Amino acid sequence: MAPSEDSHVCVTPEGFTVLSLRFSEDDAHAALHQLCVKEHRVRSESSTDRPSDRTLFVLNVPPYCTQSVLTDIFSRFGQIQSVELCDKPGPKSSDSDTSGYFSPTRRQCFRVAYIVFRSAAGVKAAKRHPQSVPLIASTVDRAVRTGLHKWIQQYSDSLVEASSLQQTVDQFMNEFDRRKEEEAERQKQEAEQQQEDEEGWVKVTKSKARPHSETANQKTLQREEQKKRRKELLNFYSWQHRNTQREHIAELRKKFEEDKQRIAVLRAERKFRPF
Repeated sequence: MAPSEDSHVCVTPEGFTVLSLRFSEDDAHAALHQLCVKEHRVRSESSTDRPSDRTLFVLNVPPYCTQSVLTDIFSRFGQIQSVELCDKPGPKSSDSDTSGYFSPTRRQCFRVAYIVFRSAAGVKAAKRHPQSVPLIASTVDRAVRTGLHKWIQQYSDSLVEASSLQQTVDQFMNEFDRRKEEEAERQKQEAEQQQEDEEGWVKVTKSKARPHSETANQKTLQREEQKKRRKELLNFYSWQHRNTQREHIAELRKKFEEDKQRIAVLRAERKFRPF
């Protein structure tokens, strides 16, 4: 690690600024934890939730730092818009339709964080923070629960109120019934459009075709050509099948007569031993 222009700011060769983190003010003699922060700039990532000029990328986040704890720690540098915790760096995963009641439990491990400030000045202030001044995670005003108190809180948070769960189930079932009714109505309209009118005509509606790429079209043409050649090799016309069957039966009869003659000769010479 090499010091930057400010002797109190430590910057790594990869461009990360090292910040010191202390769990509480009472642990004055305890070892300090190191956070590595850097302005988040990824060309391949076009997420609007992580603007390049206002997002701070944080490495080596300890397990006791939740979203609320990180918000309290970094709010000293500026107003925070959002905090995102991930197990490893990467693009933001899309929101799934899974209910929050069935969300998987996160692993207790060191993680990475994406902190979005309201303005770009927050990112610059965090990068200028001296390493000699540690950040405090747990204070008297915002104490971080540990040990037995933390387990009790986690257990209490895992309990679900019956009324809240019932409300979520009702909302899901109402949405499901609405989609089923819309699907049934759509199928009914399509069936009515396909019915014959008074003059016996049937109105055929054109369904939306999936857009195909040039590669997909070439593969489809190749499959059609292979099917065509296969049909030609199998003698597609019925009279050719009949001629082939007649020739095969005549060949079998010829072999049968030859075998009968061969057996007769062996019997005459007393060399025929069927067993």
